[in-house]
Amino acid sequence: MRFTSLAHLMDEEFLKVAWQRVRKDGAVGVDQQSAKDYALNLDANLRELGERLRSGRYKAPPVRRVWIPKDGGKQRPLGIPTIEDKLVQRAVAMILEAVHEQDFLDCSHGFRPKRSAHVALQQLQDTIVMHRVGWVLDADIEDFFGTLDHEWLRKMVRHRVNDGSIDRLIGKWLHAGVLEEGAISHPSSGTPQGGVISPVLANIYLHYVLDLWFEKRIKPSLRGGARLFRYADDVVFCFEYEEDARRVGDLLRERLLKFGLRLNDTKTKLIRFGRGAKGPGGGKPESFNFLGFTHVCGKTRKGKFTVKRRTMKSRLHRAMRRVTEWCRENRHLPVAKQQARLNRGLCGHYNYYGITGNSHCLQQFHDHVVSTWRKWLDRRGRRGSMPWYRYRELLRRLPLVRPFIAHSVYTGVMLCESSL
Repeated sequence: MRFTSLAHLMDEEFLKVAWQRVRKDGAVGVDQQSAKDYALNLDANLRELGERLRSGRYKAPPVRRVWIPKDGGKQRPLGIPTIEDKLVQRAVAMILEAVHEQDFLDCSHGFRPKRSAHVALQQLQDTIVMHRVGWVLDADIEDFFGTLDHEWLRKMVRHRVNDGSIDRLIGKWLHAGVLEEGAISHPSSGTPQGGVISPVLANIYLHYVLDLWFEKRIKPSLRGGARLFRYADDVVFCFEYEEDARRVGDLLRERLLKFGLRLNDTKTKLIRFGRGAKGPGGGKPESFNFLGFTHVCGKTRKGKFTVKRRTMKSRLHRAMRRVTEWCRENRHLPVAKQQARLNRGLCGHYNYYGITGNSHCLQQFHDHVVSTWRKWLDRRGRRGSMPWYRYRELLRRLPLVRPFIAHSVYTGVMLCESSL
C-alpha cells in the first residue's frame, strides 16, 4: 500500500509530540539558537512553523559541520541542524517510521523501537553457537552516509510514502548544504550524519538495497543456511558453506555499485569462523569486529564452544585517551565534581561494554581511570599533591563505580546502577 497524503498530520499537536522527542542538550546549529531559547515562546513558534509547513514556505537551513575523531587517527564529519530543523525532521521521521516499521525485516536492528546493538550482538552470538555456521563475511560499506544516492533514496521513500510535501521536505534537507569555516557547500550525494532524519533514511535505503535483496532473492538460492545482521551500515553475514559466502561476496559488490555504494576492501574480509573452525595453517581462527566488540572463537568453562566478545582495542584505547584528556584539562575543579563526572563516564562505558565475558576489559578501563585520576590530582600543585595513601582515603569517601555487567546472558535483563 502506498500512502499519498500524510503531511497534513503535522499539525500543532503533532509538532508538540515531536518536540518532546527532540534532544534538547545538543549543540546549536547555524542560527546559534538553543532549545531553551526556542521553548521560551514554544506555542507561537509551533503555530508559525505549522503554517509554513502547510504553505510550503519552510526552508531547510544548512547544517553546521564539525569533525569528531575516529579509530586510527581519522575524523568523521558530523552535521548539526538547527533546533527547529531537528523538530521538523523528527516529525517526518515519526511518520516514516510508522509506515516502514511494518516492512523492515528482523535482520535490521539500528535505530528501531525495541531493538538495540545488544539485541543484534546476542542474536549474532546465538546464531554462531547454536547453528551450523562455518564462515563469516564482515562487510564494510565505505563512507555510506557520504555516498548515499539522492535519487535512489527518494524513489525508495516514494515507494511507500508518495506524499509531495514530505518528498519536497526530504529534498530540501538533502540539498540544504553544509556550512564549514564560513563557506557553504552542496554535496551531490549523501546525508549528513547527526541529522534526526538520517537514521530513518539510511534504514529505508539499505532495506531495499541489502535486506530485501539478501532475504528474498539471494538466501533461497544458497546451498546451506545463511543469516544477515545489520545495524545501520554495519553488516555481518553468517554462512554454513564457503561457496555460498564467496558467491554472496561477489554479488554484494555488484549490488552496492548499482546504488552508488562500494565495499571497503581493506576492512571487508571473509574468515573461517564457528564450531570447529581453524585459521590459516590450522592455527587459531581469525576474529572479526562488530558494533565495538571483537568476536573470537572460544570455549566455556565446561569445554563447550562459544563466541567470546571483548571491547575492540581501538575503542578501549580511545576511551582511555578521553579520560586522560579530561582529567588533565579539569584537574582544578572541585574533587567531588570530578568524581561525579568520572562516575557518569564509567557507568556509560559499563552500560554499553558491560556484557557477559568482557569483565577483563571493563576492569582494565576502571584501573586506568583510577590511576589517571590520581596522576592528575597529584599535579594540582604542591598543596594539592596526592600520594597513594591519601588517594586511597579519598576513594573511600568518593568511590569510583566498580565494573558491572549491564547485559547478562544469564538474567536476560540490564542491571541498573542502583542494584550495585
